[in-house]
Amino acid sequence: MTTAPTGRSRPVITLTVVLLAFVTVPMSISGAAVALPDIGEDLHTAGAPLQWVMNAYNLTFASFMLVAGSAADLWGRRRTFAAGAAVFAAGSLAAVAAPGIVLLDLARALSGIGSAGVFAGGGAILATAFEGAARTRAFAAMGSAAGFGLAAGPTLSGWLVGTLGWRATFGLHAGLVVVALAGVGFIAESRAERRPRLDATGAAVFVAGLGLLVLGVVQGPEWGWSSPGVPALSGAGAALLVLFAVLQSRAAAPLLDLSLVRNRRFLALCTVPVVTTFGFVTLLSYLPTYLVGAGGFSPQRAGTVLLWMTVPVLLAPPLAGALVNRGASTRLLIPSSLAMVAAGNAWLTVIGPSSSALSIAGPLLLTGLGVGVSFGIGDGAAMSLVEPERAGMAAGFLNTLRIGSEAIVIAVYGAVLVSLVGTRVDSREVAAKVAAGDISGKGSDALAAAFTHALHLALYGTAAVCAVGALVIAAALAPPRHEREADEAGEAVLLGGQ
Repeated sequence: MTTAPTGRSRPVITLTVVLLAFVTVPMSISGAAVALPDIGEDLHTAGAPLQWVMNAYNLTFASFMLVAGSAADLWGRRRTFAAGAAVFAAGSLAAVAAPGIVLLDLARALSGIGSAGVFAGGGAILATAFEGAARTRAFAAMGSAAGFGLAAGPTLSGWLVGTLGWRATFGLHAGLVVVALAGVGFIAESRAERRPRLDATGAAVFVAGLGLLVLGVVQGPEWGWSSPGVPALSGAGAALLVLFAVLQSRAAAPLLDLSLVRNRRFLALCTVPVVTTFGFVTLLSYLPTYLVGAGGFSPQRAGTVLLWMTVPVLLAPPLAGALVNRGASTRLLIPSSLAMVAAGNAWLTVIGPSSSALSIAGPLLLTGLGVGVSFGIGDGAAMSLVEPERAGMAAGFLNTLRIGSEAIVIAVYGAVLVSLVGTRVDSREVAAKVAAGDISGKGSDALAAAFTHALHLALYGTAAVCAVGALVIAAALAPPRHEREADEAGEAVLLGGQ
C-alpha cells in the first residue's frame, strides 16, 4: 500500500511542474554537447577533460537513479523530486561560475545526481497522482516533454553560446528548474506505507558497480579498447552488479525488489528505451557529424534536417496515448513502434555525400514516429504494472536502464564508427578524425566514402538490434497461456449462450 497523498493536490500544476523538469534534464544533455567547443576554447582544455563535461553528468545520472527511486518510496516522491531539482539547479549554477575544467566537471557530476532525483521522483509522482486514462495522458505528455528537451537543447544552446556565451546555457537550465521548484508546494506528497531504512550497502554496491561499468565503456574510445584499464573497470563493475543482485535477493528491505525484474512484462517495457537508444539517440549524436563532414552541410542546416526526426517525437506521444485510451493494444503498438525505428534506420542507408535534406526525410520521419509512439505509452504501461508503493523503485529502475544504455551505446557506437572507417583509411588517427566529421585535406572524396560505408554498416546493425528487440518484446508482452485459455473459455461460453 501507499499512504494517501498528503496536502492539497492540483493535477494541472503537478503535471506542469513535472513536465518542466522533464524538459530541462534531457536539454542539459543535448545542449551541453553544443557548448563543448566554446568551453574548450574559453577554459583552454581539450580531449578527455573536456569530454567529461558530458561523461560526468551521464555517469552520475545513471548510477544514482535506482537509489533515488527507492528513496522516493521511503522518504516521499515530492521530497525526492524537490531535492533532486535543487541539487540539479545548484550544480548548474556551479557550472556557470566554474573557473576551470575540473570544477566544471564536478559541477556537472552534481547536476547528474540531481537529475536522478528529478526523473525517479517525477515518474513516481505521475504514477501515483493520476489513474487510468489520465495517467496514460500524463505519461504521453512526459514523453513529449523529454523529447522536446532533447530536441530543443542544441538549438537553444547554440543560440545562447553565440550571443551570451557557454555559461548562459547552464544558467538557462538552472532557471527552468528553479521555476519548477516554485510549484512543488502544489504537489501532494506520497510514500510507501511501510518505510524501512534505505539499503545503504546495496546502494553503495550498485552505484560503484554501474559507475565502474559505464566508466570502462566510456573510456574505451579514449584509452583504446585493448587497454588493460577498460576490461578491468568494466569487469569490476559487472562483478559488483552481480554482488548487488545477490545482496538484494537476501535483503529484508531491498533497494531493488527482484520480483520486479522477474515480471517479464515489466522488464520488457523497461527495455523499450534501451532499444530506442540504438535507433534514435545514436542518430541524434552522430548524424549531424556526418551531414556536416561528408555532406557539406552547415551546422545550422544539419540541425534543421534533424527536425524531420525530432518533430514526430514531440507530436506522436499524445496521439499514441489517445489511441490506447480508445482501446488500442499497447502489446501491439510498442513492438510496431520499434519495428518502425528498425525500418527507418535500414532505409536511412540511402544517405550519401550528395544526399539532399528531402531525400532522407522519409527514413527520419519514420524513425521519429516510431520513437514518439514508444515514448508516449511505454513508461505509462510499465508503471501501470507496479503497485503504488513501489512506484519510485520502478521509475528508478526504468530510467537506470534508459540513461545507462544511452551512455554505453553512444560510446560503443562511436568506437564502432571509428573501427569501420579504419578499414578504409591509413591510420586510427585519421579514422577518428573522419568519424568526428573532419574530412578536409587531400583525398576528401575517399574519406567521405569511407565515412558513408561505416555509417551504412552501423545503420544496418542498429536496424537489426531494433528488429530483434521488437520481436523479443512482442513475445514477452504476450499474455501467459492460462490467461489466453481463460479468454478463449469465456468467449466459448458467450457464444454458447447465444
